[in-house]
Amino acid sequence: MEMTYYDHGTPAERWERAQMFFDAKDYAAAARVLGGLVEEVPEQTGPRLLLARAYYHSAQLWRAETELRLIVERDPVEHYARLMLGRTLQRQGRHEEAESHLRIASALAGDFEEV
Repeated sequence: MEMTYYDHGTPAERWERAQMFFDAKDYAAAARVLGGLVEEVPEQTGPRLLLARAYYHSAQLWRAETELRLIVERDPVEHYARLMLGRTLQRQGRHEEAESHLRIASALAGDFEEV
C-alpha cells in the first residue's frame, strides 16, 4: 500500500495536520487527511465532526450531512453536530427538516425563548 502525505504519520500527527489545513481554509486537503483518520478511529467524534465541517465549508453538503447524522445517531445530545446538521440541511433548501435539529441544538445550548 502506497502512503501519501495525507496518510503519513501517527493519528495525532494527522489530526494536527488536518487542523492546520482547516485553519488555513484548505478544506479539501483537511477532508483528505480526516477521511483516513475517521476510518482508522471511527468511534472518535472530534475527527468526524471536523471532517463534516470541512465538507460543509467545501460545499460537499451530502457528505457533511452523512457524517453529522452518524454523530447525532451515536450521541443525540451532541449540540454542535445538531447545529451543523440543521445548517447543512438549510443550505440544501431543506428548511422544514432543518428546523427540528436547530430547535434541539438551541435547547441543548440552553437558548430558550423568553415567555
